[in-house]
Amino acid sequence: MADRDSIHVHHGFDYIEIPALDIDAAERFYRDAFGWRFTEYGPGYRGIVTPDGREAGGLTRVGEVADGTLLAVLFSRDLNASRDAILAAGGTLTRDIFEFPGGFRLHFEDVSGNELGVWAFPEAVTGP
Repeated sequence: MADRDSIHVHHGFDYIEIPALDIDAAERFYRDAFGWRFTEYGPGYRGIVTPDGREAGGLTRVGEVADGTLLAVLFSRDLNASRDAILAAGGTLTRDIFEFPGGFRLHFEDVSGNELGVWAFPEAVTGP
């Protein structure tokens, strides 16, 4: 597998989270339909592993699935600068920088109300 810096593209689409009412059923569906593999991170989250071995998404347990619950996640080489640029462009933070397995991320709404996320490796964040 290539090194992490060649896999992730700054401000490129990097990860997608799929909401699931029943995470076990969702895993079976995507495994059977597309041959996806999964990494279990706990009872409410499974990472989606692509054929090349890269984790490119996840199944996340939710209480209900509504329009707009799919979360596209961009990658950043400087999460603080990305946050500042989002705010300067008129976006709204829905969840400021927080830690998760593998690094840090934030969630924001664009000017149309679409929610997206941005994540970075731990060394690409200066404070919360």
